[in-house]
Amino acid sequence: MTLATDLSLVFIVIGVLMLLVEISQPGSFLLVPATVLLALGGIGLIFPDLLLTIWSPIIAVIILVPTTFLTIKMYQRLAPPAPPQTTVATSLIGKEGQVEVEVVPGSLRGKVKIANVIWSATSETPISVGKHVKVVRSEGVHVTVEEIIQ
Repeated sequence: MTLATDLSLVFIVIGVLMLLVEISQPGSFLLVPATVLLALGGIGLIFPDLLLTIWSPIIAVIILVPTTFLTIKMYQRLAPPAPPQTTVATSLIGKEGQVEVEVVPGSLRGKVKIANVIWSATSETPISVGKHVKVVRSEGVHVTVEEIIQ
């Protein structure tokens, strides 16, 4: 075998391995380089003298551009872009949580856990640790809560 044939086979093997990784862990974006390597390996097997010339990188770029575009479009169809989902204090009004650090009127030292996130809290009356609370108002990064009497 010649160097070009050996190199072609190496490209194909690496391309297949990259595809297997992409299949097992989608989103690692190995589809593009895997496709380029597979194509170069195939071209090298068909035209071995072409693989070790200046045409090889040119062919790689010609394959790379549409493959990148198509891969991006495919991933956008699988998971359309969405705005980041963040919790803002105003969206917490009416939510329930649990007191983690005692909530005291006029102080933001109190801490409540709402949907697995800890927020600084205050209230009209003292609320001890472990009590269930409901958010009645919010400002910035802290909330005002009231105890839920069960």
